[in-house]
Amino acid sequence: MAVESLTGRLLVATPSLKDPNFERTVVLLLAHERGGALGVVLNRATELPVTDIDALGPWAAKASEPGVVFEGGPVQPEAAICLARVRPGGEVRGITRVAGPVCSVNLPADPEQVNDAIEGVRVFSGYAGWEAGQLETEIDTGSWLVFDGLPGDAFFPRPDDLWPMVLRRQGGLLAAVAFFPSDPSLN
Repeated sequence: MAVESLTGRLLVATPSLKDPNFERTVVLLLAHERGGALGVVLNRATELPVTDIDALGPWAAKASEPGVVFEGGPVQPEAAICLARVRPGGEVRGITRVAGPVCSVNLPADPEQVNDAIEGVRVFSGYAGWEAGQLETEIDTGSWLVFDGLPGDAFFPRPDDLWPMVLRRQGGLLAAVAFFPSDPSLN
């Protein structure tokens, strides 16, 4: 059975997903294949400025607001994943297209070689990963909703507002989910 690739699409956690790693998160899928899936959580900003990470070197100066490291997920939190937004018409070696202008960046590459083509970057500590069939099962059991993203979602300047914003723009009943309280017992 062929697996339809969800690469470049958004996973939006439903209120029923109570795993603290993913509660009320929006995940951008960077890869989705028969063997599994990998993505980064877009709406978990830390307070650590990217300029404090020596390993990022000159990439740190290209960080989009807020200029902090994001918690990309619970897998390998010591690993860094960098996304970039490429300007219209910009073609760059050393990056991999995810969706539209959103690309993943090879951090060891020299940022000066892509200076004119990139509008901004966002750095993630760790990632979210699923084994073969695991993500499909979680979607089927109602943990995740799958939507097309907008080019600005991966670089949204107010990450805490991303989860309700993505739900509201779906309209109808899905828009109402954006107002679901995090703890219904307090309602």
